[in-house]
Amino acid sequence: MSIDSTASSKSRLSELRENPRAKVLVIGGGINGIATFRDLALQGVDVALVERGDFSAGASAASSHMIHGGVRYLENGEFRLVKESLQERNRLLSNAPHCVKPLPTTIPIFSFFSGVLSAPLRFLTHKSGKPKERGALLIKVGLMLYDTFGRDGGTMPRHTFWGKKKTLKNFPDMNKNVKYSATYFDASMESPERLSLEVLGDALSHENARAANYCSVTGANGKSISLKDELTGESFNFEADLVINCTGPWTDLTNELMGSNTSYMGGTKGSHIVVDHPELLKACDGREIFFENDDGRIVLMYPLMGRVLIGTTDIPVDMREPVFCTEEEVDYFIELVKLVFPQIEVSRDQIVFRYSGVRPLPAADDVNPGFVSRDYSIELTEEADSNRFALLSLVGGKWTTFRALGEHLTDEALKLLGTQRKQNTRQMPIGGGKNFPKTEAEVSEWISRHAAGVDKNRAKQLLNRYGTKAEKFIAQISDQGETPLKNAPDYSDVEIRELIHSESATSVSDIIHRRTVIGFRGGFNDELLKEIGEIVSKELGLSKKELEQQQSRVRAEMSGAQQ
Repeated sequence: MSIDSTASSKSRLSELRENPRAKVLVIGGGINGIATFRDLALQGVDVALVERGDFSAGASAASSHMIHGGVRYLENGEFRLVKESLQERNRLLSNAPHCVKPLPTTIPIFSFFSGVLSAPLRFLTHKSGKPKERGALLIKVGLMLYDTFGRDGGTMPRHTFWGKKKTLKNFPDMNKNVKYSATYFDASMESPERLSLEVLGDALSHENARAANYCSVTGANGKSISLKDELTGESFNFEADLVINCTGPWTDLTNELMGSNTSYMGGTKGSHIVVDHPELLKACDGREIFFENDDGRIVLMYPLMGRVLIGTTDIPVDMREPVFCTEEEVDYFIELVKLVFPQIEVSRDQIVFRYSGVRPLPAADDVNPGFVSRDYSIELTEEADSNRFALLSLVGGKWTTFRALGEHLTDEALKLLGTQRKQNTRQMPIGGGKNFPKTEAEVSEWISRHAAGVDKNRAKQLLNRYGTKAEKFIAQISDQGETPLKNAPDYSDVEIRELIHSESATSVSDIIHRRTVIGFRGGFNDELLKEIGEIVSKELGLSKKELEQQQSRVRAEMSGAQQ
């Protein structure tokens, strides 16, 4: 089974409607729900997944695009999480090399001893008091630990330390007050949504797994869960022996809908902006610049797809209210750049995209948001009886550890179901990572074998974008030919159609933001919106009114307006 063979609402939900029962129902189609769904499918469990919006459209889509160990979590004493995160980072570099790439990360340092006295207090109390920047000594100790946890048998480089002279030689635009810099390696992903969809596709290759986007939970009664088609408004009931709540920041609200009152969550908002700024792009020198602001917030900026991503904030929010990147946050980001690169000006007209999401953090009273644990836990919210399904709730979770988290959740589910694990996913390639060529020679060989009739540069572009799954796109192009989009020539009409039909896209927004990186990179205009809209409308059979509504939504999303 592919993600979906057609995009109509009827076929999208037909497998759930025709067989409205599964052993396990996973609620939430972000990366953690999808990872759990995949692991359960691999164990042969009859499992279904529902997501009220598009797959990976919530918190999972609002990340910093980082796959990282979390060097700053060491100060929180979260050594287990850092070690697991680094192990998972290394596995993703191997299992999904087309999606996850190594990223050198540089920390500018403006003092030697600063933070040495305050760090133990933060470690013990998680209360920051007056923020103190971390000096060279503290950072050196942290990176030594980081190396110890994340070397992966020596395949990952150790960190390096530079003095002022070498730092300014390599970063001539950097603040002249810098005294040292430290560089270590983590990893990044161009498109978190792409990686999510590939994990989902792996799950749906098993006949015992079914999934539907735009399908929400509205209530529960006994073993029955009420589901609603968000595109048509129609409702139907679905039964399960075990329900796993993976709705992230919305976990408590989802439990409330099912009759369980919980207070697990206390998320914070994180916003980002993406700028088209050649001078800043050059100044970053291909590296993430990672530092601490005077207010204690961790800040990052790094090059991604020819743009520079700048983030992030850490603001407590009410999950019942929508979140968006405010003008105050934009001002904050613009000022941040000057701390590291004082002579580089960033203006609003250079912003090509802005976005905001909520981190699924556990509730923690009287704790500085930056010190709330990024680790996760699994709660047995309801035990099963003859009249009620069992309910597991995921609390917390970060992008990097999705595979391990899915493994832990699956193990808990298998215990409740009274069955055994059949296989693990530690060394299992993800999607197009299977048989992905590792060297330029192997890439050339792959293209020669799989890309007859397609321009070699185009074939390489598709390989880098979809991994070895590019083969299906190449086959379509060889058979039908293709016409590059006039306003986004990196994509073509055939490619967009294939994404609609093979990846359950239902709207223009799904294509622009989650099946492609068109939205993230900017260059967006009404001509592009019309061009993609015509393809989506034709393939999905949209009315003129439906298309106009979808296009209006995308305009609002691209402008950063409150939804």
